[in-house]
Amino acid sequence: MSNLSLRFLETPPLARGLRLNVTTPLAEVRSLSVNETALVLVFDAFRDGRGFSLASALRAGGFEGQLIAAGAVLPDQARHLARSGFDAVELPAGADLETWTRLLATFDVPMQAAERGATPAWNRRGNIARPGLDEIAATLNARYAEADPLTLIRAVLTPAWGLKVATLSSFGAEASVVLDFVARVDPALPVLFLDTGQHFLQTLSYRKHLSAHLGLTDVRIILPDAADRAVKDPKDDLWLSDPDACCDLRKVAPLGRASAPFDVLITGRKRHHKGDRASLPMAEVIAGTLRLNPLAAWSTADVAGHVARRNLPAHPLVDQGYASIGCWPCTRPSVDASDIRSGRWAESSKRECGIHLPRSSRVTAA
Repeated sequence: MSNLSLRFLETPPLARGLRLNVTTPLAEVRSLSVNETALVLVFDAFRDGRGFSLASALRAGGFEGQLIAAGAVLPDQARHLARSGFDAVELPAGADLETWTRLLATFDVPMQAAERGATPAWNRRGNIARPGLDEIAATLNARYAEADPLTLIRAVLTPAWGLKVATLSSFGAEASVVLDFVARVDPALPVLFLDTGQHFLQTLSYRKHLSAHLGLTDVRIILPDAADRAVKDPKDDLWLSDPDACCDLRKVAPLGRASAPFDVLITGRKRHHKGDRASLPMAEVIAGTLRLNPLAAWSTADVAGHVARRNLPAHPLVDQGYASIGCWPCTRPSVDASDIRSGRWAESSKRECGIHLPRSSRVTAA
């Protein structure tokens, strides 16, 4: 039986909250929802799937208020409404509450991952439930603290766990190392690249060159939402007035949407980057996704030695003194040889873009 939860609101009265039609563009919904505690998404037709997509995208972007479905919805959509992130349904006049309740609890074998609900069929192995991500992270940290990156990456791909895994890469100064290990394990593993629209041209060129060198076959270019960008940063200068909001628009929110299908993101973060990374574990859960950091314990010497042994191509800006490379407006050559990230947001106290921080520690995607 299903363990999904969905409240049924019989009308009248109408549900309380900001009412928006499901045809409203996602960027506009995000903007309007910033200070709202409840949204009512109104369906004009039961065939219109945009309401389900809106709900899922809002949840992935960090919206924690009430989501209520209204309008032309059917009882046999109850489970999908709940799994997409809705909390309640404003029942049409004359609706049969018993039918809605029965269809919500009909079965518990979904075929796809969703914001809420049971484990998908492809994640099940007989009658043995997959451990939770926190438990898996604890297992990886306990068993593989001294393991080499190849062993750790292979471990997270254990078939019994059934995890959907991708790699997150900036194609920056040290990116070649973790991508080399990923390519040796599975060159078809998805690699997510956040194309902020503010990258150095050298980074875009390096992405193509390194991908071809390693034989990566599924590099996915993740872009900011165009409508959102047009509203919030029409002149491409948001970084001047609010770098946190710029990072949220161009990196945090796009990653939230792109990473939703995945259980695990492999990163190239290391403890020698200092700051919040100084105590970096091998595995941690951030915003509902397990982050695997197979190079956490590596030093600058380890990185340089691996690059030399494997004859990996270097980012063109490394020779110009860039030890850590992000967007061009906020990246300078390193100003402190002992701090690899000292050229990032060098004239401010900012040290992280936010993609590796819990939602409560960053700007919430609007």
